[in-house]
Amino acid sequence: MRVVRTVAQLREALEYMRQGGHTPVGFVPTMGYLHEGHASLLRKAGEKSNTVVMSIFVNPLQFGPNEDYASYPRDEARDLELAEREGADIVFIPSVEEMYPHPTLTKISVSSLTTRLCGASRPGHFDGVTTVVSKLFNMVQPDYAFFGLKDAQQVAVLRRMVSDLNMNVEIIACPIVRENDGLALSSRNVYLSAEERSQALVLSRSLKSVRQAMEEGTVRTVDEARKLLISEISSAPLAVIDYTEILSFPDLEMLEDDSPLAAAQGEIIIALAVKFGRTRLIDNNVFIPKEAPALV
Repeated sequence: MRVVRTVAQLREALEYMRQGGHTPVGFVPTMGYLHEGHASLLRKAGEKSNTVVMSIFVNPLQFGPNEDYASYPRDEARDLELAEREGADIVFIPSVEEMYPHPTLTKISVSSLTTRLCGASRPGHFDGVTTVVSKLFNMVQPDYAFFGLKDAQQVAVLRRMVSDLNMNVEIIACPIVRENDGLALSSRNVYLSAEERSQALVLSRSLKSVRQAMEEGTVRTVDEARKLLISEISSAPLAVIDYTEILSFPDLEMLEDDSPLAAAQGEIIIALAVKFGRTRLIDNNVFIPKEAPALV
């Protein structure tokens, strides 16, 4: 495994791999503090690619002024150990100065998809994501890029960016990886106290409960499903809801409150963001609703 820290070194390493016939190239962008979710992305990249590139960069553009950029967890030695174990060929760890040598006057912005869910409560966040990912795509020029569905909105936004700008890369969405008790893996889980972590299990339980209620027909409309989701989450005293939404996926369009869930065309997403103390967690479930059984 080769560790590089400049764009020039990255391009040199990639040129060497490509001249040796080690294509296609798979790319896993991360902000570090790696966990099993990132490991699963590396393994998927290894299945589809002959060269696996991972980037580790905590991107300041996607953090708001009162968010946790300075305190975001970092552990380079631990990250490199995991990356090597999971088969990364090149790990790109640039400095902020390397990524942004001049004030950033050019930004990539995807409209509409970024105004809901996390985009509503974190204005400017997705402009930071799309800008840094487009820069990384230009540097790596991967054939495939791998992202976890825990941030399903990010997947939808990046797929639209790639489509709209005719970028020659395929976005591969990979399943959410969870702890045995259901908590979705996140680098921010380290912030949780023991009691906060215990109560955070309500998130995956709530998503499972609402989906089951949809499939059994005990809730039949968007409004009923959202009310059940809020009720389930609110059973945890420490939970402070940022949002709970049920939208079409991947276009993230609003569904009418009284519209039958079974009438939805294609996939829908049940998405939530909830704070426990100072830690904001997101989770979701993406699926195709099926016709609920008739009431008797």
